[in-house]
Amino acid sequence: MSKISILSLMFFAVVFFGKLDMSAQNNATNTANTLIQPPYLKPGDTVAIVATSGILKNRTDEIDKAKALLSSWGLHAIVGKHVFNQNNHFAGTDAERWKDLQEAMNAPNISAIWCARGGYGAVRILDKLDFTKFNEKPKWLIGFSDITALHNLMHVKGYESIHGMMCTSLQDENENIPETIETFRKAIFGESLSYSIKGSNYNKEGLVTAPIVGGNLSLLASMLGSDTSIDTTGKILFIEEIGEYKYHIDRMLQSLKRAGYFDHCAGVLIGDMTRVKRNTTPWGSSTEQLILDVLKDYDFPIAFNMPAGHEKDNRAIYLGKSAQLIVSKQKSTLQF
Repeated sequence: MSKISILSLMFFAVVFFGKLDMSAQNNATNTANTLIQPPYLKPGDTVAIVATSGILKNRTDEIDKAKALLSSWGLHAIVGKHVFNQNNHFAGTDAERWKDLQEAMNAPNISAIWCARGGYGAVRILDKLDFTKFNEKPKWLIGFSDITALHNLMHVKGYESIHGMMCTSLQDENENIPETIETFRKAIFGESLSYSIKGSNYNKEGLVTAPIVGGNLSLLASMLGSDTSIDTTGKILFIEEIGEYKYHIDRMLQSLKRAGYFDHCAGVLIGDMTRVKRNTTPWGSSTEQLILDVLKDYDFPIAFNMPAGHEKDNRAIYLGKSAQLIVSKQKSTLQF
C-alpha cells in the first residue's frame, strides 16, 4: 500500500471516529437534557395530597376544597395520614412527612402528588426518599415555594414536574384565582399551556427554545454544592421570591452566578418578586435593575413579569419540559 493510501486511510479514520465520538457526546448530552414525562392525568385517576413542609393546623377547609376541586374534574383524592400533624415548625416529624410522601411515590394507583403547602421543611426529607418504586410508575409532583427542593430532586433524578398551585392556594375563593386553577388543571391533564406575559422595558429581547428549570430563589441558593443543585446548561432558569431584602436577592443571585448557573444558561424567566422588604439603607435601584446588573455579562433573553410565584395569579409551569420563550419590550410569550 502506498504512503498516500495509508495517509488517506488514517485521515478517514480520524474523521470518521472523530465524528462518531462527537455524535456519542451529542447523544449523551441530549439524553441528559431529556427528562421523563409522567403520564398526564385522566378522569378516574387518583391524586395524593401530602404535607412535606409547614403545618396545616386549622386548614382542613382548604384541604376539603382541594378534594372537591379534584372531584369536579373526575379525579379521586387521598390525603396523607400525617397531613394535619404538627411537630414544632413542621407538619409532623421528618419521619412522618417522609412516610406520607414515600407512600405516595410508591403507590401504583397514584398518578400525581399534590403538595398541600410550602413553608419550610422539604429539604429535611430529600435524602431519605427511595425512587425504586417511583421509577416503575412515575407521577407528577406539584407545588411551589419550598417544594422547589423536591422539584430539584425530581430534576436530577430525571423527571419533569409541575410548578403550580398548592392546596393552601384555595384560601382564596375559586373565582378570585381563575387562571391559577385553570392552568393547574391544564397542566395535569396535558392540555396546551401558552402565556402572553406583560412587557417590560427591563426585558432583554430574544428567542429561545429550551427546558425550564428552577423555582424559588432561596431554595435554589440553598441547594448549591449539594447533589440537588440543578444543571442549567442549555435551559431557561425560572426564579421567583417572597419576603426578602434586595440585598438578599442580590446575594443569592451572586451565589448562583459564582457557582456557574448562568455560564451556559439559555435564558432567564423572572416570576413574582413579592413583598420585597425595605432595608434601612436603600438599595438604590429597582429589583429588575438589580437582576440585570447581576446578569449584565450574559447574552441570553431575560423576561420579567411571569405571573408565577407567591401572588394570587400563579400560573402553572412545566419544569424540565421544553418551551419556546420569545421576549420583547412590548410583551413576552411562553409556549410549551
